[in-house]
Amino acid sequence: MSRFSERLKQLRREREWTQQNVADRLKISKSSVNMYERGEREPGIQTLEAIADLFNVDMNYLIGTSDIPNHAVEETLKANLVPFSPTHRIPILGRIRAGLPLYAEEHVEGYTYTELNGGAEYFALRVTGDSMSAARIGDGDTLIIRRQECVENGQIAVVLVGDDEATVKRFYQTGHTVTLMPQSTNPIHQPQIYDTRQTQIRVVGLVVQSLINF
Repeated sequence: MSRFSERLKQLRREREWTQQNVADRLKISKSSVNMYERGEREPGIQTLEAIADLFNVDMNYLIGTSDIPNHAVEETLKANLVPFSPTHRIPILGRIRAGLPLYAEEHVEGYTYTELNGGAEYFALRVTGDSMSAARIGDGDTLIIRRQECVENGQIAVVLVGDDEATVKRFYQTGHTVTLMPQSTNPIHQPQIYDTRQTQIRVVGLVVQSLINF
């Protein structure tokens, strides 16, 4: 992938970015960027997609099989007045745990796309278990979540309890008492009640969409 290393270096220099700038935006190490540019290491497909998105170029241009950057194709589409539906890529997190950045490398399992926008920040989360099955959120489904620290009572939220991994429940708070309410056809799931003076409760985001896993 010698053309890839050349293209990556060229795109970075065009933006007057350092290797550290690129590493920070991709959430990878500077040494990885350095090895990519020197042709000593080949990125995986997900990293290639992330690099293409970062520089707004087509994947084929990035790896050197095409000489037409993505922005040139976009200008052609605009000139021909071809309508398009804007989407943006968001990370799918396998888990969320306290003490780590939300998009830490060990969290990200892949990526999906959403048309949701409005200036908000979104991420996706794969569901494990059936504690929200009655709300049509099943095991293996993918949730689209708007990142925010507060939700209204009764809304379905992603919540961190202490140092445990995040849970998806209906959120209720009265004073210092927080209730995380399951909505399941399985009676094993019971309300979880916490005193915020004894247990740290942190809302990570609001569930805005569920993509059903067939």
